[in-house]
Amino acid sequence: MAQNFRHGEILQLARDRGKVVVEDLAQHFGVTLQTIRRDLSELCDTGQLTRVYGGAILASGVANIGYEDRRRLNEEEKDRIGRACAAAIPDEASLFLNIGTTTEAVARALLGHRQLMVVTNNLNVATILAQNPTAEVIVAGGVLRRADAGLVGEMTLEMVRHFKVDFAVIGASALDEEGDLLDFDFREVRVSQAILGQARRRCLVADRSKFSRTAPVRIGSLEAVDSFFTDAPPPPAVVERCAEWGTRIVVAGT
Repeated sequence: MAQNFRHGEILQLARDRGKVVVEDLAQHFGVTLQTIRRDLSELCDTGQLTRVYGGAILASGVANIGYEDRRRLNEEEKDRIGRACAAAIPDEASLFLNIGTTTEAVARALLGHRQLMVVTNNLNVATILAQNPTAEVIVAGGVLRRADAGLVGEMTLEMVRHFKVDFAVIGASALDEEGDLLDFDFREVRVSQAILGQARRRCLVADRSKFSRTAPVRIGSLEAVDSFFTDAPPPPAVVERCAEWGTRIVVAGT
């Protein structure tokens, strides 16, 4: 297969799956791992893909990748992160869960908890936790973002400010080496900032793919987070800053 055709199909697979893996691509095209790595490097050099451990994802820009692609990306890793975060939340706690596929993994891991009060602007989280018969689920109303069932806007902000909870669990679209949490939608970022301000303890849940992505809107810093749950050690610069700030890093599965 000519290289330019292979590149086009690799990009389509990345759109369909959220991530492409070197070994899978080599088998799919019947070429060597070295050839696929070269293809991915060239696609990354042109800004179409971003390298992650074992493969690549669609490059970041000013818009996030689609919800279904994000949901399928690193599913097992997100489930491990979700279980690790849920283990730090006791029964009978109150908490916020914001928009994101990793916070949805936390919600699934909380199904066995008793007597929770959960406030969320994520309809997917609300639907998941509706299966927990002892959980009180409060939906922070607002403008429905159909792409991912998130609620944003002034009404959501006003609702969030009525609560002071034990835990805030938030996700982010990207994490840079300065320790800044980044996202794409300014309305969503304002809600996430309000959530952090209305909680006694604050948790970030983000998988390793966020270490190599960028996004244009700043939520805040890891300095404002008590615990950071992830699936792989962050870059050394982030680890160093977390040590300075007293932010605990929990690598799920280790």
